[in-house]
Amino acid sequence: MFISEKEIEVRYAETDQMGVVYHANYVIWLEIGRTQLIQDLGFTYAGLEEYGYISPVTNVNISYKSSVKYGEKVIVKTWIENHGKLRTTYGYEIVHKDGTIASTATSEHVIVKKDTFRPISLKKIDPDWDAKYAEIAKVND
Repeated sequence: MFISEKEIEVRYAETDQMGVVYHANYVIWLEIGRTQLIQDLGFTYAGLEEYGYISPVTNVNISYKSSVKYGEKVIVKTWIENHGKLRTTYGYEIVHKDGTIASTATSEHVIVKKDTFRPISLKKIDPDWDAKYAEIAKVND
């Protein structure tokens, strides 16, 4: 299984009064991880948008295991959990430097035509990208 890694340095603006990362900021980190995975595989999300497609989130699920605080560095690990004809599920772990898990998550995405929001298969847009996702996914539909 291919796992992409991206280091995040926690910024003060991402924390609450207690110096703990505010829960909504994890979603931003997931997006950073997903973008890194796409780049690591040799593709770009910006390239997808240039062709007139976007990939909206249809579901996000996050489990918080331990706090992350200002000044820490964490690693966002990202992989393809499931890749089907129209839906891709990304898996994530946000890990402290000592290896303990701060959170686990999944996000589901579909690709749609930007102007109509009509779903389309990644295979029709970029067969190589689709094949790579199918190759590295834990599960294929």
